[in-house]
Amino acid sequence: MARALRALRGAAGAGSGPGPERGPRVRFGPSPTGFLHLGGLRTALYNYIFAKKHQGTFILRVEDTDQNRVVPGAAEGIEDMLDWAGIPPDESPCRGGPRGPYVQSLRLELYRGASAALLESGAAYRCFCTPQRLELLRREALRCQHTPRYDNRCRHLTPVEVAQKLSQGLDYVVRFRLEKGVEPFQDLVYGWNKHEVAEVEGDPVILKGDGFPTYHLANVVDDHYMGITHVLRGTEWLTSTSKHLLLYKAFGWEPPQFGHLPLLLNKDGGKLSKRQGDIFLERFVRDGFLPEALLDIVTNCGSGFTEKQMGRTLEELISQFEIGRITTHSALLDLEMLPEFNRIHLTRHIENERLRQRLVRELQELVKHIYGDQQVDPEVLEKEYVERVLLLRKGHISLLKNLVSSDYSYLWVRPSVSRQQLQMISAEVDEIGKLVLGLVTRQAAALTVEELNKDLRNLQKQTRETKYSSMMQLLRLALSGQQVQTRARAERCRDDGDFGSQGSEWPDPQSAVQLSGRIHRALSS
Repeated sequence: MARALRALRGAAGAGSGPGPERGPRVRFGPSPTGFLHLGGLRTALYNYIFAKKHQGTFILRVEDTDQNRVVPGAAEGIEDMLDWAGIPPDESPCRGGPRGPYVQSLRLELYRGASAALLESGAAYRCFCTPQRLELLRREALRCQHTPRYDNRCRHLTPVEVAQKLSQGLDYVVRFRLEKGVEPFQDLVYGWNKHEVAEVEGDPVILKGDGFPTYHLANVVDDHYMGITHVLRGTEWLTSTSKHLLLYKAFGWEPPQFGHLPLLLNKDGGKLSKRQGDIFLERFVRDGFLPEALLDIVTNCGSGFTEKQMGRTLEELISQFEIGRITTHSALLDLEMLPEFNRIHLTRHIENERLRQRLVRELQELVKHIYGDQQVDPEVLEKEYVERVLLLRKGHISLLKNLVSSDYSYLWVRPSVSRQQLQMISAEVDEIGKLVLGLVTRQAAALTVEELNKDLRNLQKQTRETKYSSMMQLLRLALSGQQVQTRARAERCRDDGDFGSQGSEWPDPQSAVQLSGRIHRALSS
């Protein structure tokens, strides 16, 4: 065993093995079988927060030992999504690091050496059972209404029998010898636990016939040689932890501390469905959600923080995190609340000068993409105008793309309205137009929502026959080309206040040139 372990350390490379790093080392180990989903994001996030809280290291390790399920490009996509989310790993396949490689398929010699060490010590054995025999065992167990398990037949082969089968060139796998009497361990979340795996399971395969390890061997070997101090993973692995601790004992290694995170479920308590693609991060990126909103909502529905509130930044999450506050209750995720979370964080972005400039550029591109083939006012693509639109709609939009929806088309496209259409609303169209133009020109420097609301009501009193509602309907049509309010717009305007019920739908209220130009065009058409 000692000789095999020395060879194993050599296979691990000069930079591997437990080292003197300060602070905890945690890892996120996804399988590259597709896109990163919200459950994976939450696991990665808790590991990242724990590492940063304690000045530690966050590692991304790609666990691709099941080669049949590997999707090309998925590993790179997962790391890209962690970068997008603002929780980049310190060590990873792309970034490298002192404990690499960080892809399990590139560490096969290490696992084979570990398997050889266990074979030498007697903690593991070769199993020559054929797939046909294993299938018969499974069917018989199901027929008897028992849980299928391996019967440990090859555990009892003598060295002579093993040598004979090897000489015949028979295929085999390596199984780990489970022992009874496991020691309890203290989970960071679930407290003291112990699972007598030998009583309910057969000896597990740790090295497959193709030379690839199973999860049980690979994660123990990698966690040891990557110096992992804390394993934070999903609660589905809680019952396997006793098995992993037996492996640590067989190697003579000190195990890390374990903490298992409760399940992340739908608000009704069901599993998050991957079928519709609704929980993959690429979908949220495509729809325009901010990463801060996703981090906020997946932590808000769970536990582990001194406060529970909407709108927390990553820095606030790190400062408030305490692993002892994680409860065993499942986290219920209500994705219908995500737009509200995004509204809060989008408002914060708009209020921040640096972040606002990025939003300006994104909105300019959206306008070009959506309205590029229509009659767009050149002025609407100017930075100052776009920035003013953002500031005016701050707190009222959940997504940046809301501003290029049909409800807001008047902000970007010249309305096509005839004089005849305006006269159908009021015969005093000329008089109303002159009064509004005078108001806009006179107060251009200080034209605000509150002042317009007040001045427009006073202006209506100067007309002879036109009611206030008709005058505002006329102005809405002239300025936006929209005569009938949609229900969504009416609800939004009700939230804006009295003036908002009409005036918030105008182009930028502080752009006198915009207002005057549209009124002139409507009156002269």
